[in-house]
Amino acid sequence: MRVLVTEDDAALRLAVDASLRGAGFAVDTAADLPQADEALSVNSYDCAVFDRILPGGDALRYVAVRRQAGWSIPVLFLTARDAVSDRVAGLAWGDDYLVKPFAVAELVVRVRSLCRRGEAGQAPVLRHADIELDTGRHEATRAGAPLTMTAKEFAVLRRLLTDAGRPVPRDELIAAAWDELVPPASNVLEVVVAQLRRKLGAPAVLHTVRGVGYLLR
Repeated sequence: MRVLVTEDDAALRLAVDASLRGAGFAVDTAADLPQADEALSVNSYDCAVFDRILPGGDALRYVAVRRQAGWSIPVLFLTARDAVSDRVAGLAWGDDYLVKPFAVAELVVRVRSLCRRGEAGQAPVLRHADIELDTGRHEATRAGAPLTMTAKEFAVLRRLLTDAGRPVPRDELIAAAWDELVPPASNVLEVVVAQLRRKLGAPAVLHTVRGVGYLLR
């Protein structure tokens, strides 16, 4: 699950980043609305977390404009503004509202819930041959047998299942499971693919397409 966190307080931004990464999320961060807008224009996210008042404007207005244009990414507002009117406005355009100061454990649970809510708009269960991936319950099986997977393995398999039968480029698989801090030359994807092949077992269904990426077939 990939999350964008937009927060102008550097210390808080780093703390939220570390907490979400520790919980298994891929995280990108922005310090202002222009940075957030750029990140949203080039990356796909399962959830976006915004402070309300940021350099560049009010995140509530920014989200409202994008919502009116059809934007549907789940949004959590993380802010010190705790008046009832602020909460009502935030929930009118966003999906959740958490007031500072907050408990890190609660933030992680809320973000995970929003990510899964976004997945619910997709196929809740992805299938290919005898492989099934329940995106809502975060469960995977092959021939009915449960598969124990890390968050990265689950994200890569989900992306492969979305385009089963067609090669998925390497950069798209990396974008689905990691954030922009992963160097392009890193072998993290190859490590996860090797783990997936071992866990999926025989007959082999995960294949390499040289010069392109990987596919399920």
